[in-house]
Amino acid sequence: MAENYDVIVLGSGPGGYVAAIRAAQLGLKTAIVERELLGGICLNWGCIPTKALLRSAEIFHYMQQAKDYGLVAKGIEADLEAVVKRSRGVAKQLNQGVTHLMKKNKIAVHMGTGTFKNATTLEVKGEKGSETISAKHIIVATGARARDLPFAPADGKRVWTYRHAMTPGEMPGKLLVIGSGAIGVEFASFYNDMGADVTMVEMLDRIVPVEDADVSAFLHKQLTKQGMTIKTGAALEELKVSDKGVSAKIKGKDGKVESAEYSHVIVAIGIQPNTENIGLEKLVEMDRGFIQIDPYGRTKSKGLWAIGDCVPGPWLAHKASHEGVTAAEAIAKELGNKDVHPHPLDRNNIPGCTYCHPQIASVGMTEAKAKEAGYTVKVGNFPFIGNGKAIALGEPEGFVKTVFDAKTGELLGAHMIGAEVTEMIQGYTVGKTLETTEAELMNTIFPHPTISEAMHESVLGAYGRALHI
Repeated sequence: MAENYDVIVLGSGPGGYVAAIRAAQLGLKTAIVERELLGGICLNWGCIPTKALLRSAEIFHYMQQAKDYGLVAKGIEADLEAVVKRSRGVAKQLNQGVTHLMKKNKIAVHMGTGTFKNATTLEVKGEKGSETISAKHIIVATGARARDLPFAPADGKRVWTYRHAMTPGEMPGKLLVIGSGAIGVEFASFYNDMGADVTMVEMLDRIVPVEDADVSAFLHKQLTKQGMTIKTGAALEELKVSDKGVSAKIKGKDGKVESAEYSHVIVAIGIQPNTENIGLEKLVEMDRGFIQIDPYGRTKSKGLWAIGDCVPGPWLAHKASHEGVTAAEAIAKELGNKDVHPHPLDRNNIPGCTYCHPQIASVGMTEAKAKEAGYTVKVGNFPFIGNGKAIALGEPEGFVKTVFDAKTGELLGAHMIGAEVTEMIQGYTVGKTLETTEAELMNTIFPHPTISEAMHESVLGAYGRALHI
């Protein structure tokens, strides 16, 4: 006989396990189905372990620059195997943490692959065989995987996805990175800092193309300064893989095709949602495999919901977690809980963070997008070279840019590049959520000395009132 629940969550990534916890907190009998590891891709193979790798590369970079800080460090070497081992240890610790949270919240865990028999019933095939479970509501949180090049699929030896790049069998000598989104630029930055000769190819006319144009230009300059080769407006025409390396033909923006040899290639050209072959085709509407939902996560089938990387983007862990909470609360409300008040997701208030060196962080509209939307804007741009803490840290390269509606003073967007900006962006995100204007930000006291003072100065600068430039 099928086990019955109020809520089943299919997938245990940062969207799925958070949705399950919130559902359980609201008193709903909850189960989670996971085919691989609790915590999903983000915790085990994505966000967290990559940040552990990047932290090691950052420290290695600083050690090599010891002289700039009045220090002497000799015989500095990178042990790639040890760096990877540390990263995997971090992932394992957090995986165990999610296991504890499932037990703490009395969430039933079914390990196996779930397939839909109908909108409220799953068949789960795992080590224990096959079982059928059902619920009043099911949340699909199956995530996504790296998209392959059609003419050169990843083999884990010479052609890597992010997953292979996190546990490399050897250090690349000459590395080609295809794509300059967050994943591509983070791994390019990591391997560049670790000593590889890195070339990054981007089809569009600038790297990190979703960011503000000023951020893209600044990052391009900084990565080039660090020794990276960057080709924009370029397309990969051919990739031939051998036991010894990879031969690539790259067509530049001038139309010329150049050939070059590389030891390894990282493919970072986007993601493919994990929505096929699980019985969803007749239950939901899809666009290129992504499940279409309303602002609360509902699909077209009653009782069936979807969140995270298997629905439209941005494809970010924190967006998935927020969607998970929203869907769980909307379900609880449908089941009669009058004390929950779910709010639809506001995509304009989702911050983005990229952990390359230097870091990038942003929220809201770029200057160009704001103008396209018809706004008359006021823009402030404050460089880190005018910030005392940044200079003291030896990190004077960077800036904070703010975009305001000139008519109302509404904060439309904020864009940063430089040291620790991924920790600072939340200040602007809170401000946007509270629907702040320039007046509140100007009247906020920022602590000194901090890099965050550059945020204040950027706001002041948009209105001709910057103090330190």
